[in-house]
Amino acid sequence: MKNNTKKTLKLYWHEAKKHKITGLILLFSSILTAVVEAFIPFYFKNFFDILSESSGIPTSMVVESLFGTLLFIAFLFSLSWALWRVNTFTLSYFEAKMLAQLANKCFAYLHHNSFSFFNNNFVGSLVKKVNWFTRAFEDIIDQAVFSVLPLVVGTVMVFIILGRVNIWLGFAMLGWVVIFTSISWIFTKFKLKYDIERNKAESTVTGRLADTITNNSNVKLFNGYGREVGAFEKDTAALAKIRKYTWDLSTIFEAVQGFLSISIELGIFYFAIKLWQKNILTIGDFVLIQTYILTMMNKVWSFSHVLRHFYEKLSDAEEMTIVFDTPHEIQDIPRAKDLKVLTGEVVFQNVNFNYNQTRSVLKKFNLSIPAKQRLAIIGPSGAGKTTIIKLLFRMHDVASGKIFIDNQNIAKVTQESLWKNVALVPQDPILFHRTLFENIQYGNPEASKDEVIKASKAAHCHDFIKSLDDGYDTYVGERGVKLSGGERQRVAIARAILKNAPILVLDEATSSLDSESELLIQEALAELMKNKTVVVIAHRLSTIRKMDRIIVVDEGGIVEDGAHNALLKKIGGIYNKLWKLQVKGFIK
Repeated sequence: MKNNTKKTLKLYWHEAKKHKITGLILLFSSILTAVVEAFIPFYFKNFFDILSESSGIPTSMVVESLFGTLLFIAFLFSLSWALWRVNTFTLSYFEAKMLAQLANKCFAYLHHNSFSFFNNNFVGSLVKKVNWFTRAFEDIIDQAVFSVLPLVVGTVMVFIILGRVNIWLGFAMLGWVVIFTSISWIFTKFKLKYDIERNKAESTVTGRLADTITNNSNVKLFNGYGREVGAFEKDTAALAKIRKYTWDLSTIFEAVQGFLSISIELGIFYFAIKLWQKNILTIGDFVLIQTYILTMMNKVWSFSHVLRHFYEKLSDAEEMTIVFDTPHEIQDIPRAKDLKVLTGEVVFQNVNFNYNQTRSVLKKFNLSIPAKQRLAIIGPSGAGKTTIIKLLFRMHDVASGKIFIDNQNIAKVTQESLWKNVALVPQDPILFHRTLFENIQYGNPEASKDEVIKASKAAHCHDFIKSLDDGYDTYVGERGVKLSGGERQRVAIARAILKNAPILVLDEATSSLDSESELLIQEALAELMKNKTVVVIAHRLSTIRKMDRIIVVDEGGIVEDGAHNALLKKIGGIYNKLWKLQVKGFIK
């Protein structure tokens, strides 16, 4: 945790340095405010000394002195008020800029993570990490400006002013502050590990809540209500246990704080009475001491809360710090060049890939796809079909071997340029919770409205869009849930048509369509495939019979390769067997 705390503070400091002038104004206004406020009790001491020395006789000179002192106290209050206004307005500006800056930093870093990173993390958990990271900075700066700086500067000023009255009074107050804050520090460090446990428990509860809400239909359809409620109750019970323990620790420490506060109050006044007996202290000094005791007691009492809050917020931010500290799994090499696609030739050369030590997927895999060829990939589940596509999109890096597009190693080009030149229509397309127009235009942000409509017509989704009340301005819901599977598929195809990348990948692109829609989409895809290198993954062999070439993948390699008719002639071949099974299924 210590290293992560340092890393969190370093991240904050790196961003805060971009606002040096604002930071300096904030620092000096906070210090000056604390100095001015420390002098106010001193002049109240003078006020009461004047009263006590007048022997109760309000002469004009005494009244004049009282009003003069009161006028100067009013000036100090006014100066403090003005400095606080400078401080709070500057703080508002600084924090607003910093929160936006930190949120942008989190957003940018998260989206540079690999596909597998998002597969391994809950959406709700990632959102919470970003929110807690930014909010933690706001809380930490607030505490520093309103509590820590005033305490440090106030302690120094009280020591100096009380020391001029009596040096031992100054040391007594200073010693009490040091002891109190030291105990607070030790306690907070002890409690910190339990705060981290509490945060982990809260993340578990949040993650399960988000996961079950996302899969609410599965919970219902698979009778998972009882199981999920039981699991959630178990997680919340664990959270309740660690919460109670951390709160009990806080209660115990507050009892210790109360004892220390009583000790300083009685101890210093006992000492002050002894000094008064020796005519060393005046009535005004008692006022000064009591004011400082109450002021410092309030500050050190709140400091213990501030310190605990400070570490709690650092532990909140730690989860996002760990994300920042974890290098992106897939990275561009230094000075990577943009991919330039002129023809669209794709080559897999001696590619090896495995998801873990025991599960090898591709072994010395070689595949050459000439430019503009339409290639279909089939094979049993787990044979590596989808893996081939993922490697082409560089969702994972190969264990060994190389993948080339137009003689350019995709590991040495920028990922952005790779994705710009390769379009994907997945089996289960996911849409943004935005309008249909925005979802389709996402394929080409520069496309005009006419171009979007043209692509929609080509994908045969224009008609159903126009039938909606809001047409292209209809919001599709989270992940596109307001649309049917076939409608989402057609929108995804329209998006790919608009992108018009030279290499096109279709992963069961017509699997969610009815027969009539599939026929229409096949016509649209035929048009979309023209002058492109096309890779199609399909289980329904009827959809790929017109491909230029079909390969059968099994056990990490290509076992059959050829056109539809050629593969059918291989008696006993996998393709021949699968074709007969599907044809029989159609007949039945």
